Amino acid sequence: MKEVDIQSMSSGEKIKAIEALWGSLLNEENELTSPEWHKEILQQRKKVIEDGEASFLSLEKLREYHKNDQ
Repeated sequence: MKEVDIQSMSSGEKIKAIEALWGSLLNEENELTSPEWHKEILQQRKKVIEDGEASFLSLEKLREYHKNDQ
């Protein structure tokens, strides 16, 4: 699918396409492997959370930051 085709799609059509892609990937679950660096990043993030050093944003705050960036 070309980018031009995607740009002309409505939001609803894009969401349906995403859902179709995810569904297709779920059927190929055994074929998918994550790179080793994914595992390393997840371990680092887990340690930050376990050490009490993580900070989190509420969905409301995230939307506020996103709104201000535009």
